[in-house]
Amino acid sequence: MTTETQEPQRREVARPPFYRDVRVIRVVGQILAVVAVVGIGFWLTRNLFSNMNRLGISTSFNFLFGPTNTAIPFCDNCWVIPYQFRFDPRSPVWQMVLVGVKNTFLAAFFGIILASVMGLLVGISRLSENWLVARLATVYVEFFRNIPPLVIIIFFGAAVFTAGPFPILSESWEINFPATDNNLLIINNDKWGIPGFTSTGSLVVFWAILIIGVVVAAYVWRRRTKFFEQTGQPHHRVLWFTGVVLASLVLAYFVTGQPFDMSWPVISENRRRIDGGFIVNWGFMSIAGALGLYTASHIGEIIRGSILAVPNGQSEAANAVALSASQRYRYVVLPQATRIALPPTINQYLNLVKNTSLGTAVAYAEITSLTKTSVGNGRPAFQSFIIVMAVYLVFSLTISLVLNLVNRRMQLVSR
Repeated sequence: MTTETQEPQRREVARPPFYRDVRVIRVVGQILAVVAVVGIGFWLTRNLFSNMNRLGISTSFNFLFGPTNTAIPFCDNCWVIPYQFRFDPRSPVWQMVLVGVKNTFLAAFFGIILASVMGLLVGISRLSENWLVARLATVYVEFFRNIPPLVIIIFFGAAVFTAGPFPILSESWEINFPATDNNLLIINNDKWGIPGFTSTGSLVVFWAILIIGVVVAAYVWRRRTKFFEQTGQPHHRVLWFTGVVLASLVLAYFVTGQPFDMSWPVISENRRRIDGGFIVNWGFMSIAGALGLYTASHIGEIIRGSILAVPNGQSEAANAVALSASQRYRYVVLPQATRIALPPTINQYLNLVKNTSLGTAVAYAEITSLTKTSVGNGRPAFQSFIIVMAVYLVFSLTISLVLNLVNRRMQLVSR
């Protein structure tokens, strides 16, 4: 008996008309969306320039080269760029912008450091077996996380410094360096004085040598890491890195002829100002401290959740080889938890940078506050705030780029 195999006949499916084709509709929809966005943007831009011309407002950025005619709080003859430009009311507006960028960077930088350290401590403390430590960490998180950052900033500015426990400038507390007459710290409710440096010559060669030293230190770090991977012996890369950087710092200092000297803070004879040293004003301490503590409450929860996400078997294995609690966290738990915690922590860093714009509430001269003052003095608002948005965009994209590269480097690669 033979079986005849018959090939099934293919049905010809009629294609829908183009106006019902999903692919065509998708492409046409995207084109229309782009055209609509471009059209609305063109319409708004044309209206903007038309209104500016009608009101006699310049549409150029030439105002950046005109005199500022405005004093900056706590910036009497201060440096715009270290040892390059000094700001005064006759300085051009672009130097005022650089002062704002510098102050924004400093507040964000020290705020991130405080938030990272406090967040790590709070996150670990939340999981502590000590009842008191765990409850104190919980109170910290619930307190700061549920209060708006602006309120915390104003609290620091008004309740801690302006009307807080610190004395007025004429009655400042002076803490001497041990066994010397030099002031290690001057404290009052307006500004604090700490030891600093004063330039005695050009620092271009000094910074060049120091940068080369940091690059060499990074190379040594990488070599020590490979040495550990190949031999299993301790790498001590932190000590090697620190040693190379310190050696390059000492070399740069003496090769360039000691281009700076130590400067100690002192109270003037009339006790109305602090001379010498490095001056830290109350606005900076309010914004950096408040944002650092506020952001730490969120980072602490990220750290806690990341530690809990590490499999329990890892901690059990660490206990099996007799690692102490600190060694277990340092060598086993935290390295794995960091891979989990870094992506959401990046978002907290970005929020902290953008929240520095609240510094206007405590008279801190960051970029937003200075721009508002500049616009109030007749500078064009559109161009001024375009610059502000560009500054925050550069800050945010730079932080995202660097930390995403670190995150990619830390991720496990399946082989």
